[in-house]
Amino acid sequence: MEYNSYINLVIEMEIKKVVVAGGGVLGSQIAYQSAFCGFDVTVWLRSEGSIERAKPKFERLLNIYLATMEQMKTDKSAYCRGFSKTPDLTDEEIDALKEQAQKAFDSLTLTTSYEEAADDADLVIEAIAEDPEQKIAFYEELAKYLPEKTVVVTNSSTLLPSQFAEHTGRPEKYLAFHFANNIWAQNTAEVMPHSGTEQEYFDTIVQFAEDINMVPIKVLKEQPGYVLNSLLVPFLSAGQALWAEEVADPETIDLTWRLATGAPNGPFQILDVVGLVTAYNIIIMDPRSKDPETTQGKIAAKLKEKIDKGETGINAGKGFYEY
Repeated sequence: MEYNSYINLVIEMEIKKVVVAGGGVLGSQIAYQSAFCGFDVTVWLRSEGSIERAKPKFERLLNIYLATMEQMKTDKSAYCRGFSKTPDLTDEEIDALKEQAQKAFDSLTLTTSYEEAADDADLVIEAIAEDPEQKIAFYEELAKYLPEKTVVVTNSSTLLPSQFAEHTGRPEKYLAFHFANNIWAQNTAEVMPHSGTEQEYFDTIVQFAEDINMVPIKVLKEQPGYVLNSLLVPFLSAGQALWAEEVADPETIDLTWRLATGAPNGPFQILDVVGLVTAYNIIIMDPRSKDPETTQGKIAAKLKEKIDKGETGINAGKGFYEY
């Protein structure tokens, strides 16, 4: 299917109920932002333990939204594009956004039940671990309960939708939908089809991205890493290689990048936001990581050491830095 000549079509499908599978760094952000924008959101998680681990992430997001919105009253530079289409807001309008943020937090439903999550779902956003076997198992079980209307998307950072399309039971309604981190501020959402995705569902997800205050990035064909991670992953890998080979420590690497380029964050600050579990799952997909003498093997070992100590990133309070 050609996407080069994108044509705006009349979209008959109306998304109301959104299911986000996974409560990690991005899963929690996607769920909360969708609820903030007025959608009925259910978060599917694997276990009661997963639910308990997800709750502090949503509390953290609520506090970030409320604090940032309050700051916007006196500091216009605090404005985040995910909150509102315009930065020109009165104090009363900002207070209304704060009420909206609290309402979103209160409205979230967390469940371990496939059946409850799938019931009347219009859209499922899969944001579970970057593990192909886990994703396939999830899709095949979910397919038993989904209504025919449901569109399914993956937020996978590096895996292609064509790898999983047939396992969803609805390949024509399946595509990739990838977010940057801190989506309330860095509000891009990459929409990428596979060859069997039907145009109307591509269009539906582009519209949904706009409805949750994202800027849809239309990726015209399958590309590992989309646009963003095709640029970002090599950058993060280069930083991790310097660390693994003991060329420099994370603080020095980050400082060098910030001072030399003017960028606000270095690779290890970004990795703390991405989450070390995600970084580890990506590196172990490289066959070279199985050899402990290779750079990839050294990166995997050092990441695993930090993960085993609970130092998984900003949501854990510590990764490469303390928060």
